[in-house]
Parts: sequence; C-alpha cells; structure tokens
Amino acid sequence: MATYAIGDVQGCYQSLQKLLNKISFNPAKDQIWLVGDLINRGPKSLKTLEYLYEIRSAVKIVLGNHDLHFLAVESGLHKLKNKDTLKKILKSSNRQKLVDWLSKQPLVYYDAKLNFAMCHAGIPIQWNIQQAIEYSQEVSQFLQSPERNQFFKVMYGNKPANWSQQLSQLDRLRYITNGFTRMRFCYLDGSLELTCKLPPGEQTEQLRPWFELPRKPLGCQLVFGHWASLQGLCTHPDMYALDTGCVWGGKLTALRLEDKTLFQVKSVEKK
Repeated sequence: MATYAIGDVQGCYQSLQKLLNKISFNPAKDQIWLVGDLINRGPKSLKTLEYLYEIRSAVKIVLGNHDLHFLAVESGLHKLKNKDTLKKILKSSNRQKLVDWLSKQPLVYYDAKLNFAMCHAGIPIQWNIQQAIEYSQEVSQFLQSPERNQFFKVMYGNKPANWSQQLSQLDRLRYITNGFTRMRFCYLDGSLELTCKLPPGEQTEQLRPWFELPRKPLGCQLVFGHWASLQGLCTHPDMYALDTGCVWGGKLTALRLEDKTLFQVKSVEKK
C-alpha cells in the first residue's frame, strides 16, 4: 500500500490519468490525497469529479478555493465567472450527489500514522495541527448545515487579515477559509495579504511566503497546493508544495508520502 499526495488537478482529467498510470495506482490497495482545487479552469471538471467519486474509498480530499466557489455557485448565491468550467457539473444528473459529497470534505486532513497533514493553501502561523483540525471542523459543520448559505453570502473577501478568537462568527469562518484555501504571502506580523500571486522574491519587502515566517510548531509534515508559481519549491523542510501548474500547461505532481519520492507528468491538456 502506498499513499500519494497529488497537486491541483483543476479538471485536468487526462493528466490525472497519466499520472495515476505512472505511479501504477491501484485503488484496491493504494490511497491518493488531493490537495484541493479538484475542478475548474481545466476542460473536464465533471469527468474528474465523477471519477474521484467512483473511487472515493481510496481518496482523501481537502477543499480548495475553486471547489468552494463551485459550491457557492451551485447554491445559487454566486454567478459563474467567465473562465469557469463548471457548467457540465451544474447540468449533470449526478449534480446533487457530487455536491453532497464535496460538501462533506474538510479543509484540513491529518493522518497520525504518517504524521502528514494536507490542506489547499497552507496553515496560518498561529496554529498547530490540532487547532487547524478544530477550525477546519468549524467550517465543515457550517457547510453541512441548513445555515451554509449564510456563509456563502460572505465567503468572498480579503478581510479580516488578522486572526483573533474575538472575531464574529462569519468573520471567523472567512478568515479560516482564506487561511486554508487562499493564503500565499503574509506581512511580517503574520497578517494575510491575499492579492499578490507572484513567485517568492518578486514581492514587496513587507511580505514573506507564509511558510518562511516564524510560526507555532505545526507538529507534523504538510502537503499543500494552490501556489502554482512556486513550481513545487518550498523552503520549509517539512512542507511540500505540490501545485506545479498543470492547468496552465505545466506538470501534475505526486509525492509518495512513505518515502518522499516525487512523480511528475507533463500536462496533456491544451491551453
């Protein structure tokens, strides 16, 4: 049995199959972890989601910002954007079961035996893994409750930038979601800056990649995606960046967690 963490697929079904063939993935004995952004921007979001649903017993997933965007659009509270590739899911006869399944996925997943955690963008520097799991559960409970539309109404936004236990409920949920699914750079005090998408080294002096700032010890190793311009490079020795820009014509990456072996395939989707 092997466990493979895979970077942002974003509807690149053919590249995903190419990568799974390369690692000889067997859903009867292996497990794949997906770091979020399963869908959107790539050409086969529906086929990707249907495939993952079919093998769901062999899959661990965390939600990314594109996955949450889909759930917000599906709820009727937000509209599709010009570059979205979600229409086939919205029109599918499988729409409801796929939505129900996605809504049950967390923002953070942790395996104590492997001592590895997974999230989409990162874990804010103020939190250890136990806190991250707890805050992920807060959002998950909302996503699975009758009040979830309240969250979708206010999910989009860059504030608050600072974490506090005194945040109001919806501000608290937005910060947690932004930290786990949108974070790239932070200011030196740890506050979030959510508009800069540059590679490290090209940002202003006031900003640092979130994983370079002094932090509360996380207590485990971490795989994450979201930041394609990192090209898989992360300076933290216990953190692994897996988004290598497949949807933009780059590569799709898998990390075998048991021995840290890296596998990559060139994107086969046409841009």
